[in-house]
Amino acid sequence: MNNQTIISQFLLLGLPIPLEHKHLFFALFLAMYLNIILGNLLIIILILLDSHLHTPMYFFLSNLSFSDFCFSSVTIPKLLQNMQSQDTSISYAGCLTQMYFFMVFANLENFLLMIMAYDRYVAICFPLHYTSIMNPKLCVSLVVLSWVFTILYSMLHTLLLARLSFCEDIVIPHFFCDISALLKLACSDIYINELMIFIVGGLDTVIPFLLIVVSYVQIVCSILKFSSTRGIHKVFSTCGSHLSVVSLFYGTIIGVYICPSANNSTVKEIVMALMYTVVTPMLNPFIYSLRNRDMKKALIRVLCKKQISL
Repeated sequence: MNNQTIISQFLLLGLPIPLEHKHLFFALFLAMYLNIILGNLLIIILILLDSHLHTPMYFFLSNLSFSDFCFSSVTIPKLLQNMQSQDTSISYAGCLTQMYFFMVFANLENFLLMIMAYDRYVAICFPLHYTSIMNPKLCVSLVVLSWVFTILYSMLHTLLLARLSFCEDIVIPHFFCDISALLKLACSDIYINELMIFIVGGLDTVIPFLLIVVSYVQIVCSILKFSSTRGIHKVFSTCGSHLSVVSLFYGTIIGVYICPSANNSTVKEIVMALMYTVVTPMLNPFIYSLRNRDMKKALIRVLCKKQISL
């Protein structure tokens, strides 16, 4: 208790990169961040401009792209700034704000992937009733509920963390304000924080993942009823992009939390965090554009309209 002090700022240790390689990694992460911005903005603009993409699936995809864009913007700009500066400090309020928005957009992506899996389940298992089930009111309600839940969930953890006292050690061994790293620096009792993470955080991750698995089990069972190889191929091509994104997103989570390693756990956490904060949001636009005929056709239509108007 004698080591407690009023904390005004934290120091982000950043990435374990040798000094001689910092400029190379700065250029790499900057290029990746620009790809994230341009790729996700392109998807959002195409969906807005092309009327053929005004469907529930692409409505959810535009929200996912917006979430990816914001998710990366919470952490990468600060990472780039710290890589070019000797001062790696972040204010106490700034740290809590970064942690709050990080949790908001991470959990929002979690719920959007679950909603998109449900959308594919309805489209494949109940094709004749798809338009009546996935009506605009339901689609908007699902997205709004996802926003409300993630905002309340993130606010709960932020307020619980704000009540803690911190010791004199203010160095965070990470490149952003991760809640687990901050709890390790606290001098107060963190039992309530850990309990809420275990109960609410566990349900927040496990339930969407289980619902995605159940949706795809039902889809596979429905696919087996198709006698046509062409029909099976069409179904897999429809779900392929979403499955790829789900595998990337949950693969890193399983790697960090389900299969932890005792050796170099901090380095492993940082590498995995880079996977879901940088790599996954960067690959999502490529996955949905390269594997999706509708997106390619929409891009051609928008470009043709632009040429005609010019």
